[in-house]
Amino acid sequence: MWRARCIYYQSRVMLSSSAKLRFSGPRLPSPAPLCKPKISYLTRSFIYSATPHCRLNVLLLSLKNGARDFRSLSSVSSSSHELEWKDPNSSSDGLDVYHEHLLEVQQEKQSRFIPVKAYFLCTSIDLRSLQTENAFNVIPPSSRATNYIVLRYSNFNSDPTGLEASIDNGSSYCYMVVFHYGSIVLFNVADHEVDGYLEIVKKHASGILPEMRKDDYAVVEKPTLETWMQGGLDYIMLKNLNIDGIRTIGSVLGQSIALDYYVRQVDGMVAEFTDINRGMEKTGTFTMQRKKLFQLVGKANTNLADVILKLGLFERSDIAWKNANYAQIWEYLRDEYELTQRFGSLDFKLKFVEHNIRFLQEILQNRKSDFLEWVIILLISVEILISLYNIIRESAISPS
Repeated sequence: MWRARCIYYQSRVMLSSSAKLRFSGPRLPSPAPLCKPKISYLTRSFIYSATPHCRLNVLLLSLKNGARDFRSLSSVSSSSHELEWKDPNSSSDGLDVYHEHLLEVQQEKQSRFIPVKAYFLCTSIDLRSLQTENAFNVIPPSSRATNYIVLRYSNFNSDPTGLEASIDNGSSYCYMVVFHYGSIVLFNVADHEVDGYLEIVKKHASGILPEMRKDDYAVVEKPTLETWMQGGLDYIMLKNLNIDGIRTIGSVLGQSIALDYYVRQVDGMVAEFTDINRGMEKTGTFTMQRKKLFQLVGKANTNLADVILKLGLFERSDIAWKNANYAQIWEYLRDEYELTQRFGSLDFKLKFVEHNIRFLQEILQNRKSDFLEWVIILLISVEILISLYNIIRESAISPS
């Protein structure tokens, strides 16, 4: 019985001349013909050496024509040609490998790749006017958060202002998460369509940056995933991506790209104070005006306030509070983008700037005190001279 079963499985990997399949692996010489007409076939060792894609094609073709090949080989088995087979247990092990690989490929076909793009466009966005102009595309909020809105557009054409599609299919839509502090996160949007969506937001933006910040990420939706989520290099794999998942992922990516902008702003101030300190090291003095120093003080305080208040860097997402699965995504992404560590680095740099500002303020204050002291000395000297003049004049006028 096992010989007939082996003959059946061998028939599933035979290549007919009409199939004309091409393999990426090396071709081995065909063995001796089984019977007339001549039928070329691949040995099992060749199939093991072929690529996974090649083995899958062989299996699919053999499953399609399995019954016909079995009947043809049933007649062949009665001929005088005998086939040499190895242990049937090893053959069943190989078939298990094939089945596992086939199942893995089917699971991969069920997965969906969703590109995610984060931008920091400006320092402020009027969400109310944006929501009024795009009311048809706004997804109602599921929490009390008012610092962002989610917009959904049809993905059947490149016109982001088109009407929603009537088909409720996640791959048929693209999503845009807009934050009031200037971040925009796009889901399932092609590169050539990005400018169209950014133009929608620019109408309601203020403080547009000369150089826009950008970051790329990806979400892999895999329904057959055993766990709720699985992290990877620049991507996250989820069982299912819904609106709450988009909000959670978008909130972390929006904070990350905005924090990158503020870190660069503080880096500029650190570099400026570094140059001042090097100049003081060489000359022993500095020439910064008080107005410029006050501008740096205001800039440093504004950056710190924006990071803490606008970005809400230490405020936990409402969705993460309600659902442990989204809390897991939120915490994973925060660790992935090192938001806490980056804020710690930003805070350290701001303390360095603050220390330098305080030091320079003391120098300017000492300069002002020195100037006032010299003015006082001058006034006292003038008063003394006037007094001496009056004394000499009175002594000259008085009779001798």
